[in-house]
Amino acid sequence: MIDLGLSKMALIGAVALIVIGPEKLPRVARTVGTLLGKAQRYVNDVKAEVNRSMEIDELRKMKESVETAARDVENSVRTGTADFEKQWSDAVGTASEAPAPSIEAPPAYPEYKNPKKKWRLKQGATPQWYKARNGIRTRALSGAARVARYRPKKLN
Repeated sequence: MIDLGLSKMALIGAVALIVIGPEKLPRVARTVGTLLGKAQRYVNDVKAEVNRSMEIDELRKMKESVETAARDVENSVRTGTADFEKQWSDAVGTASEAPAPSIEAPPAYPEYKNPKKKWRLKQGATPQWYKARNGIRTRALSGAARVARYRPKKLN
């Protein structure tokens, strides 16, 4: 890397002042500054892209490791269920050889009970007591009813 100290920067400024001249020096310095800024932004963009690609690679590796772990778990569950089913069939086979009880009770299911709700009536989320306490309208008035209700009273 270039080692630029204060003395070297002063020397470069003095040479630029002599070579370029005092009239054009501010414009050249502005141009150099914008070009250096663009170069710095380009370098930062390239660094960010490299970092993103490295993160994507790491995520792919992590995804593959998670997928292999999931496959291993799935295989172990399948083998466990196969072993269980084999043991179950063996146990049921030995149980079927034993004499079965002669009276079997039918399974008891609860009888269907109608909830008796008015399911077509939509309920609001705000409770009525809250609306009444805070003066929120619960019923809509038609235009004629609103005019009749809020019409100023005549003074005789």
